[in-house]
Amino acid sequence: MLSTIFVTDDPEILEQTGINAISFNQYLSQYPKLNEAKLRIVNLCDTSRYLSHGYYCSLLAEARKHPVLPSVRVINSLRDTGSNILLSSTPLSQIEIQDNPSEFIVCMGLCLDDANKKLADWVYQQFPAPLLMARIQNTNDEKKVHISRCNLDQLNQDQRQKCIEILQAHSRKAWRTKADKKKYRWDLAILTNPQEHVPPSNKGAISRFIRAAEKHGIRAVEVHADALSALPQYDALFIRETTAIDHHTYRFAHEAEKHGLVVIDDPNSILRCCNKVYLHDAFSYHDVPSLKTYVLADNSEATIEQLEQNLAYPMVLKIPESAFSKGVFKVKNRQELIKETGKLLEDSALYIAQEYMFTDYDWRIGVLNGRALYACRYYMAKNHWQIYNHDSKRNFSGGFDALPTFEVPTHVLRAALKAAGAVGNGLYGIDVKEVAGKAYVLEVNDNPSLEFGVEDKYLGEELYMQIMAEFLRRLEARGIK
Repeated sequence: MLSTIFVTDDPEILEQTGINAISFNQYLSQYPKLNEAKLRIVNLCDTSRYLSHGYYCSLLAEARKHPVLPSVRVINSLRDTGSNILLSSTPLSQIEIQDNPSEFIVCMGLCLDDANKKLADWVYQQFPAPLLMARIQNTNDEKKVHISRCNLDQLNQDQRQKCIEILQAHSRKAWRTKADKKKYRWDLAILTNPQEHVPPSNKGAISRFIRAAEKHGIRAVEVHADALSALPQYDALFIRETTAIDHHTYRFAHEAEKHGLVVIDDPNSILRCCNKVYLHDAFSYHDVPSLKTYVLADNSEATIEQLEQNLAYPMVLKIPESAFSKGVFKVKNRQELIKETGKLLEDSALYIAQEYMFTDYDWRIGVLNGRALYACRYYMAKNHWQIYNHDSKRNFSGGFDALPTFEVPTHVLRAALKAAGAVGNGLYGIDVKEVAGKAYVLEVNDNPSLEFGVEDKYLGEELYMQIMAEFLRRLEARGIK
């Protein structure tokens, strides 16, 4: 049976309740443990702020393969203003909804006042989270329910006691989740952004994806950010715009998966790849060879001294979520280290410090559904330590070589496939450094560059055909209405 750990901002609230409660800092630093029992996590931390301790609690739990409530996807769905649902559009439209009281607490799917048991259960199935606030509203003779997250410290003493009793009982029960819906069509939406400065695919690549899709019997069309409401009319979604979690690309992926579309990049891949904290934890958990890396929550004198002891100057600092070398800094001394870590902590509860390793080029291995698809060597931008130099217009990026995967050193290929396996079965670009016959995985990109004239230099049209063939395979496996 799984052991349940409750992670909370204030473990003292749950003292003497028999609930196994720890703080976020304890979960960050003390887990995973050697030979630990199978764990599941109930995240009771405040998740209202993006990149907060509560956010990272669920993110790290997913990296560590600890079942967690709520998931990062649920947190993102409810983080800002919650969610409004018209009750007439739900399976509850035929049952009587009591709007007195109009506001009630849902704890692990149970309504504290028993007035709306079915509604509470349905709310929990849509948004599996330990504590939810539901508000019933009447607008133009229509009832809707507003759902938002809440915390133990927002409850009165009686409500808190009831919730603690429910949490105690629920720690011994199985968790339930909503079954996925399925919709079946044969149209592919390719999400692009014509205004993006460095898109993952240029116009030449997009046109070749469309042609390759047609050869596989799939009608592919370009769509943009304003097409979210039209997603249900498609059968699949291919995201060719740079992804981020706090961004419409993630909302597209989440909405598409909710409607049963075949999705690349899928929401889980975006969540896992866009955050380097998750990747570092996943690499450690799955023994993926990588650079010496530390995840830190402060820049106190003790932390700075620890970094200087463990990492030599220069060292690399990273904001957890970034793309195309943005949010990555090289520091050469203590003064720069303190300055840059202070800036990072203004935007994120955590930051990453990593050893610096210069090479003339980085390997990029393209992996699709666990299979190596293409390989490139990306050379550093002229007079710069990264592939992209965002401060230079003339020498923005370095050169490249496109190679067949059978010419890639075995240890590089093996490391890339292992890293991809730690994330999922999507389309990934794995960046790897190679020094003295050893491979070091830098990161896994869920939205890798696939440009006409670059990544397709060796495979040509076959690159586009193989990716569309994977869409076809997934569509056939899913079935057609």
